[in-house]
Amino acid sequence: MWAERPGPARAAAALSPAVPWDRREDRVAPWTPSSASPTRAKAATGFSGFRLGNVVHAIQATEQSIQVTDLVPRLCLTLANLNRVVYYICDTVLWVKSVGLTSGVNREKWQLRATRHYYYFLLLSLVRDLYEILLQMEQVLQDRAKREKSPQGSPGYNVVSEDTDYLQSFLLLFFRSLRRHPPLLLDTVKNLCDILIPLNQLGIYKSNLGVVGLGGLVSSVAGLITIVYPQLKLKTH
Repeated sequence: MWAERPGPARAAAALSPAVPWDRREDRVAPWTPSSASPTRAKAATGFSGFRLGNVVHAIQATEQSIQVTDLVPRLCLTLANLNRVVYYICDTVLWVKSVGLTSGVNREKWQLRATRHYYYFLLLSLVRDLYEILLQMEQVLQDRAKREKSPQGSPGYNVVSEDTDYLQSFLLLFFRSLRRHPPLLLDTVKNLCDILIPLNQLGIYKSNLGVVGLGGLVSSVAGLITIVYPQLKLKTH
């Protein structure tokens, strides 16, 4: 669905692209004559290459998403990755402004653009997650129906039993579907936690800063898990 440390304060900024470049703690200071040293020049070049690499990676991800066979994930992932490309372009423009390479950039305007496209990216990613969850729920029901029809099978517990209300049955089916597909669970949790930041910044849904911070921590942990265990990264065929 897709996430990097000297200290906890920097971890959230590094792992969450929603924090504009010129607001991060580890940003490069604007250029001044006293700061023009070979070391600083190399650092600035390195950060520039890293940001351009993000743009290229997002473009490659867009090209790969076009090849997805299922129509809904193909549309969601393609549009999501296109928004991610625009986000990284905006982020690069903010970086250029922060290091003093140009003075004709309206920082607030580009920050708003970056946040908006990051929000669209996460929203489309969540739509894709929801579609995958619905497919898993359908598969759980089909598997249960096959077991009940099998001569050796036992009726067991019916997910949509009449003894429980509809909401309880739906939630039980929902969580069972996620439990049998850990990559989908991790991707959904990560996207839900990440989207709290642009929702708060755009004023769509104001959250307590503690809630946003906790969401960032959970998202970071989910991202690290997919790095340590690549098999838990959500894949689309």
